Amino acid sequence: MSLMDKLSKYRAEEGRLKWEGTFLDYLELVKQNPLIAQHAHARIYHMIQQAGFEKQGASKKYTFFSEELYGLEESTQKLVEEYFLPAAKRLDVRKRLLLLMGPVSGGKSTLVTLLKKGLERYSRTDQGALYGIKGCPMHEEPMHLIPEVLRPEFEKEYGVTIEGNLCPVCRLRLEEEYQGEIEKMPVERIVLSEESRVGIGTFAPSDPKSQDIADLTGSIDFSTISQFGSESDPRAYRFDGELNKANRGLMEFQEMLKCDEKFLWNLLSLTQEGNFKAGRFALISADELIVAHTNETEYRNFISNKKNEALHSRIIVMKVPYNLKVSEEEKIYSKLISRSDMQHIHIAPNALQTAAIFSILTRLEPSKKNGIDLLKKMYLYDGQNVEGYMDKDVQELKEEAFNEGMFGIDPRYVINRISSALINEEKTCINALDILKSLKEGLGQHASITKDEKERMLGFITTARQEYDTLAKNEVQRAFVYSFEESAKALLDNYLDNVEAYCHGHRMKDPITGEEMDPDERLMRSIEEQIGITENSKRAFREEILIRISLYARKGKKFEYHTHERLKEAIEKKLFTDLKDVVKITTTSKLPDENQLKRSNEVIKRLVENHGYCSVCSNELLKYVGSLLNR
Repeated sequence: MSLMDKLSKYRAEEGRLKWEGTFLDYLELVKQNPLIAQHAHARIYHMIQQAGFEKQGASKKYTFFSEELYGLEESTQKLVEEYFLPAAKRLDVRKRLLLLMGPVSGGKSTLVTLLKKGLERYSRTDQGALYGIKGCPMHEEPMHLIPEVLRPEFEKEYGVTIEGNLCPVCRLRLEEEYQGEIEKMPVERIVLSEESRVGIGTFAPSDPKSQDIADLTGSIDFSTISQFGSESDPRAYRFDGELNKANRGLMEFQEMLKCDEKFLWNLLSLTQEGNFKAGRFALISADELIVAHTNETEYRNFISNKKNEALHSRIIVMKVPYNLKVSEEEKIYSKLISRSDMQHIHIAPNALQTAAIFSILTRLEPSKKNGIDLLKKMYLYDGQNVEGYMDKDVQELKEEAFNEGMFGIDPRYVINRISSALINEEKTCINALDILKSLKEGLGQHASITKDEKERMLGFITTARQEYDTLAKNEVQRAFVYSFEESAKALLDNYLDNVEAYCHGHRMKDPITGEEMDPDERLMRSIEEQIGITENSKRAFREEILIRISLYARKGKKFEYHTHERLKEAIEKKLFTDLKDVVKITTTSKLPDENQLKRSNEVIKRLVENHGYCSVCSNELLKYVGSLLNR
């Protein structure tokens, strides 16, 4: 499809979204689909639900948020199920202002932006269609036209709930232009748009001395006073404040807790009663979600101020902590880098993961549970197997660390330091060591890091370096073992023979002498210890392997080298240990012989073709691992 065809298709879609009719026509639409008259909170909830979710044990990962926000599944689930769901069901939660609280660069603004953009898209769909009185400055719900006394009958007939009253402009038009005949009042389909100031607004406080409440509630148009004769005439008033324009959707209140008190008091009746005071008019109805965001320090100051007590009970606080999963943190960095013009610089495998390990460690609280250090905690949070611990341990760890994720290094700092590493003109590829060096150099420039905290951060960089050393050795191990795959298969077969004899209580025949002998416990343990299988858990592990073999046999499948991931890892590590001298010589020899050079080239080729390395970082990796093995 050509660009002009796409443009024509876009225009056709825009034309499809236009609908105009009378209030009677609108009632027919409501009868067919009562959801078009739903209130703002319900519309947002249905928008999130329609995007779907993925069950992850007892938790849910909402697709609406997960494509942009990483590692915040628990926070977004709580937001949906403890705020939007009850609000959609018309419980009192909808009469509360939503305050997102969390550390800087934690995703609060991104979350609000997702809601805004989502509403814009949703209002363009058939499921999210909504309508307003044509010409209304607040695009209000047409059902407001129905007189109070008749509303119970209409609600029963059409399956809707009617709340709110006509704005001053529509009340005047109904009387003067249509002589009170509500059925003739024009109605149109509206499409929410922040750019056009339809149903989505943003309020950002400025200098308290120059800030005007009119920015929220609209203002008198003095140029029309002489024409209409009174400040209480709605035609002499601009209904262009953010509360007016955000009606039917969402208003973001940026830096709310830094705002002058008079602005906050305006929110009292809006949150509790669904209306606000503007000009010389009766209370004006508004149906919108008010969402604000702040950091923990500002929130504590706000709570401690006795003047704000009336607002405390009208605010629902939702924590938005930093992500605590290494794999999700890595996605954050990948996303931000992918939006830059630095794609020509190759980033070596494990580089972003190593940066993520550093970041997550800075955000974790020490555990009171015996045997759990920050590293184990980090891996458990990331869903990795840590011998001796289960899901219930992860839940207990989260419950004991109430403030976890509300402190630590923010993603913005890390991406700034990665950017510094990327921008080095001499580099065509950066690795984990380049990023760790940049992170270390940047600590001295971080304004909020004290001397003691800097020492702590340096300790986490050292830990991240040690974890990278392990990752680097594993990468080279995998590439080397590939060259010795036949040896790996032979080692596996030998292990399985011994496991079978051990579990069934049989003796084995020596393949050379033919004499009977006991299973080779030393061989089995030398393999199992590679993946942390303890003496107490060895029988359970071996029996689990036999069960897996029998399951495969019943299905007519063969249990092979790659079948059991943990056993495969153990075999490779054992083989790598046995081959350590070969690897050391191959990676460190200044004058490699023909055989060493051939093996080195095979490993580099394997790293490039199968593990995401380039020729530069694969060579650097081999040299680095060689230096590690020589220590």
